[in-house]
Amino acid sequence: MSRWPKKKRRFHKDTYPGTPWNRGDFVLWHGCQKGNSACWETEIGSGRPAWNIQDAAMVTKHLGFTINMACGGIDNLVRHHDYTIAIAEGVSGKKFANYWLHGAHLLVDGKKMSKSIGNVYYPEDLVAKGYRNDHVRFFLIYGHYRKKLNFTFKKLAETTQRLDAFKGMVQNLRRAKSAYSSEKAKLLAGSIVSSFDENMNNDLDVKAAFDELYETVSELYGLMKEKRLSIEDANAAVSGLHRIDSVMGVVF
Repeated sequence: MSRWPKKKRRFHKDTYPGTPWNRGDFVLWHGCQKGNSACWETEIGSGRPAWNIQDAAMVTKHLGFTINMACGGIDNLVRHHDYTIAIAEGVSGKKFANYWLHGAHLLVDGKKMSKSIGNVYYPEDLVAKGYRNDHVRFFLIYGHYRKKLNFTFKKLAETTQRLDAFKGMVQNLRRAKSAYSSEKAKLLAGSIVSSFDENMNNDLDVKAAFDELYETVSELYGLMKEKRLSIEDANAAVSGLHRIDSVMGVVF
């Protein structure tokens, strides 16, 4: 950093108050204060772990010292996840995570979700308005995780309609009866999983993955109506969609 404070400053909190230039170590252990019941007697005295320890402690206990993917909010990118890496790798000497995904924030009508504003919605609130669990899930994943997601009931209705239209076409594919197999149908049915994988491997681009699926299934549905989609190709497409839905969890 080019801008350092003129005087040396010492912080006494786990999290620095929005200043990235602090050179001090972060806190690992708090001494026990009088009247604090959340303390343990240890070899180094009475105290409790600092909150920055929690992620490293839980992950390494249950998943080991190296995990494939670590996720969190964009606000944890600076400081907290740096500390997690320092703690876990300082103990093990191994790489903590192969990939890091930091999600942008969820907004409501362009504003931060807040109880004080009164714009907090829970999944059960949306279900009470007639939306299904898959509608809510699809709204939340139908976008890019590094872009802010702005919730409005209009957008929820739009994504719900898109998902239901897709599911309707998939159900119709299962009713294919033709014995005729066209080359185009074979290519489309065979590309479903590979195109999904390609988009998901591109920085987890769920929206692009679904949009391409939608176009492919639309074309297959059109071929079915023209009796150019065989039962075999339809079954192959549906089988691929079942594999994909083990990830998306919204189709079947």
